[in-house]
Amino acid sequence: MDAGLKRELEQKVRSGERLTREDGIALYESDDLAWLGGLAHEVRTRKNGDVVHFNVNRHLNMTNVCTASCAYCSFQRKPGEKDAYTMRIEEAVKLAKEMEGENLTELHIVNGLHPNLPWRYYPRSLRELKAALPDVALKAFTATEIHHFETISGMSASDILDELIDAGLESLTGGGAEIFDWEVRQHIVDHRTHWEDWSRIHRLAHEKGLKTPCTMLYGHIEEPRHRVDHVLRLRELQDETGGFQVFIPLRYQHDFVDMKDGKIRNRLQARTQMATGAEALKTFAVSRLLFDNVPHVKVFWVMHGVQTAQLALQHGADDMDGSVVEYKITHDADDFGTPNKLTREDLLDLIRDAGFRPVERNTRYEILREYEGPDPARREAPQPMRV
Repeated sequence: MDAGLKRELEQKVRSGERLTREDGIALYESDDLAWLGGLAHEVRTRKNGDVVHFNVNRHLNMTNVCTASCAYCSFQRKPGEKDAYTMRIEEAVKLAKEMEGENLTELHIVNGLHPNLPWRYYPRSLRELKAALPDVALKAFTATEIHHFETISGMSASDILDELIDAGLESLTGGGAEIFDWEVRQHIVDHRTHWEDWSRIHRLAHEKGLKTPCTMLYGHIEEPRHRVDHVLRLRELQDETGGFQVFIPLRYQHDFVDMKDGKIRNRLQARTQMATGAEALKTFAVSRLLFDNVPHVKVFWVMHGVQTAQLALQHGADDMDGSVVEYKITHDADDFGTPNKLTREDLLDLIRDAGFRPVERNTRYEILREYEGPDPARREAPQPMRV
């Protein structure tokens, strides 16, 4: 990138002028990661100061049985397969109660698209989970699952959301987004929920007062222009509804080991390589710069590794996803040393070690507790890492 374009982009960012599609593509083409990180760090600091948010959550996947066979997914199983499972609601509640310790504030629920479970299973599961864990927020179901519920129930998404909210739903999850551009999507997704329905369902959720996350699965067969297109679609929807609280770039995972039954379900890995740490940091930085109307950018440490997650905090991210345990969607596939669990104390140490002040939040990003920042005698005020 020539010096003139750099100065132009810096001026736009610092004056608060919205970046264009062409600007986003130009940022991805820059090989100056320190400059990109510094610019994104300015924006995250303007929005969130020296704070890194986190929460204490657990993930619950009540079934891995799924009608879809998405090219990137090793989680799904077909009915009758050896590792297929579906929990009775009582089992799910028992497991959730076992997760309750450490002042749990959020339960994150995502499932396969089960072909035989009745619609009533889902609102009933929320009601019973909420009764068992009244102080825990239920963040449940992707837009893809809501679309599936329309099919199996014959109800509209609006009525489905009303019933789920009445049962205790506080937020949808952000999954099912992957990459919206059809040029890529037709090769990676094996269900019928695409941009039109994904955006319709989140728009409905926002109209009903829910705040939701949004995501992007990157680092597979897509190109930077597809990432830019993805973020700009979400930015336009955010202009309309204001309902997105956080954007979460998710790094595509290879299967480094064979699955237990020897069947490789992740068909993309033969065609691509996982994003490097540098590419991950560039994606966080460009996303923070483009997505000017969303308050938070989250790094999901399970899919990036702890050290890359810490660096992402210096490249635009201000949220480090919580003390996840048994994250099954991708964690079974990775083999780069990511822990199964981080405690509250682990997160506090990691955030301070990156030079930031930890703040515990709930699902709606309301502050629950503020903690002391890093020891000033040990580390200077946070600055972008020079990579």
